[in-house]
Amino acid sequence: MSYAIVGFGAVGRALAHAFARKNIKVAVASRRPPEALAPQARAIGPTVVAKSLRDALEADTIILAVPFGEHREVAKALPSWKGKTVIDAMNALVPLEELDGLPSSAFVAKAFTGAKFVKGFNHLIAATLAADPIVEGGHRVVFLSSDDEDATAPVAALAKQLGFAPVKLGKLNEGGALVHARGRTWGPLIFQDLFKKEQ
Repeated sequence: MSYAIVGFGAVGRALAHAFARKNIKVAVASRRPPEALAPQARAIGPTVVAKSLRDALEADTIILAVPFGEHREVAKALPSWKGKTVIDAMNALVPLEELDGLPSSAFVAKAFTGAKFVKGFNHLIAATLAADPIVEGGHRVVFLSSDDEDATAPVAALAKQLGFAPVKLGKLNEGGALVHARGRTWGPLIFQDLFKKEQ
């Protein structure tokens, strides 16, 4: 399984730290050329590799960490997203009417035709996401939701590999609504820093 993070702002870098901590190879890309990202990527760890957007999108699993308004540009970079898993780590800080009455992830999923689509890693602030998720005998929780049950399992496995405790919330418009930030409306689980104790 190969991984890429698209977007190298605070959240993208935080996720890169999580991969580097576990020595898992991950490509990082943004609107800037790879040479501009390379020094920062190297500073995070040797498994974090700056690539062009086109090269990064060859990965099996792509984490979207761009500003919400840029997701359509990323979606246009591939003619088909079939066979890809897309993890939406964005928060939609836009007026609700711009989302056609949909949860933000359901709105984004429409742009990524054919992809397995999962909402995840979006409810923690970047500094918390970058920190070691293993704390006091427990693991920091990340919430996952998807309209495709099969899509959630590999993302849950990745979250575990990174040291997090994945908690599945069900479909995007049900449990997923608990972690959606839309306009000035915050889901009740946004910014909740929760831990799951070892059983």
